Amino acid sequence: MPRSWMILLLAVCSAAALAQAATVEHTFNVATLSWPCICQPGNISITAVDGVPGPVIQANEGDTVVVHVINDSPHDITVHWHGVFQRGTPWADGPSMVTQCPICPGHRYTYRFNITGQEGTLWWHAHSSFLRATVYGALIIRPRSGNSYPFPAPAEEKTVLLGEWWNAETVAANASVADAYTINGRPGDSYSCETAAKRIEKFEVRGNSTYLLRIINAALNTAFFFRVAGHTFTVVAADASYTTRYETDVIVVAPGQTVDALMAADASPGRYYMAISSYQSAVPLRPGSYNSNITTAVVEYIGAASGGKQQQALPEMPEQNDTATANRFYTSLTALVRPGRRTVPLAVDTRMFVTVGLGFSSCDQASCPVVASMNNQSFKLPDPEAMSMLDARYRNTPGGVYTRDFPDQPPVAFDYTNETNRLLLGGVAAALLFPGEASTKVRTLAYNATVEMVLQNTALVGRESHPMHLHGFNFFVLAQGFGNYDDGGTAGERQFNLVNPQERNTIAVPTGGWAVIRFVADNPGMWFMHCHIDAHLTIGLAMVFEVEDGPSTKLPAPPPDLPQC
Repeated sequence: MPRSWMILLLAVCSAAALAQAATVEHTFNVATLSWPCICQPGNISITAVDGVPGPVIQANEGDTVVVHVINDSPHDITVHWHGVFQRGTPWADGPSMVTQCPICPGHRYTYRFNITGQEGTLWWHAHSSFLRATVYGALIIRPRSGNSYPFPAPAEEKTVLLGEWWNAETVAANASVADAYTINGRPGDSYSCETAAKRIEKFEVRGNSTYLLRIINAALNTAFFFRVAGHTFTVVAADASYTTRYETDVIVVAPGQTVDALMAADASPGRYYMAISSYQSAVPLRPGSYNSNITTAVVEYIGAASGGKQQQALPEMPEQNDTATANRFYTSLTALVRPGRRTVPLAVDTRMFVTVGLGFSSCDQASCPVVASMNNQSFKLPDPEAMSMLDARYRNTPGGVYTRDFPDQPPVAFDYTNETNRLLLGGVAAALLFPGEASTKVRTLAYNATVEMVLQNTALVGRESHPMHLHGFNFFVLAQGFGNYDDGGTAGERQFNLVNPQERNTIAVPTGGWAVIRFVADNPGMWFMHCHIDAHLTIGLAMVFEVEDGPSTKLPAPPPDLPQC
């Protein structure tokens, strides 16, 4: 074929691809709403976008999303588009004081970003204070027009948003135990409270059809077990990354994570309970530290209810602390290998061993406040009177905002996960038990560097699974396990899956264990990595990656309407 014809053909194909892309535009009015309490009379004032949950954003791969956020609430607000890479649009990522100053009451900001190379279920939520308890919604990305799913097309899709609820103003509620769990904002009928509060979500299905459930855990602090009585699932994606098909009757989803699962409506026509219960990973598990209720929705076969009310049974839920079931689910997922899609990078440029867990700040006679840290660094956000970290990076003025000395290793090595030995460690344990003053430290990465990170849980203040979320990237989960990771390399690396490891943006590091992730730093900007349990984020379980510019990929200038501190 002559060169001129090849150029013309490429131009036509490019134009066709552009023609398929669209602009998806929304206006979010963040405002104070009056909303019914659960299990007590009356309403409560909440901050939300149209209700709980908020609007669903639906787009196709390749589309541009534009969301005008108008802050009519009394709180500073930012919105994070959880799992979106934000390539070329780091100013739209959303975490307060990391990539932007918050939107003040009475002000507005327009988030603009393109969704390229991503398909599946993501979500959006407030990324300031504890406001994401009620400011959240689904972000659904379907294949580009003309393309199909890499699994049998479902008859219909159902979005299932799991959340927590407090009968108190969310910011004031802080990290207290939730009053209820919710499915699409509703608590179901398993709570013993007045009739007006017995609101239950209903999913209608038609017999002998298959449904795609898009399950999102929007809870602040709680992981969930998810089941539907009389039905099983085929998991096909996690965190908007396709998986090989995995058959299961229980799904486990940590805060921040999403799971796409096919459910065949092949049971006898009737009404079946969908149910969630909390997975409590903390060891020891303290009574009264969580809500033990089961929250329900109903899967109802069309026509089944016409003959009157039919009996429905709750599915048998795992025990609250059933770590074996959670681990079996998480370790059974592998990626769907597709031609032309990214694979695991084999050469590693930067290796990090990072402890994650809780410790104590300086004790006085009254108490020892709990703090959280990564490699003995307890993170704090920059002063809201200063500037965001991304703004400081853009201006090349990090002084007074952040420092570039986040360590690649913890200050001491010890038996990280054996609680019984911690008191024998003396000053060694104290080096991690008391992290010192909170700070704002980043790890600078060269553009296109491959990073391997061991995330090691500690047992200094109990053992607990931490859902670690990385902004700006997906990562490959090479391996995960219990106890201390063998950082000598041989035993740990023998477990690595370098062929089809699951790809995620949020990893639930096993309680009393470890996980190894790997990613390529090919996205210039400032990218937050933090525990998605908000009670842990606010006390310092976070850090930031500063990714340098590449030869042809630069940090863009901020948009003209970017909020100022």
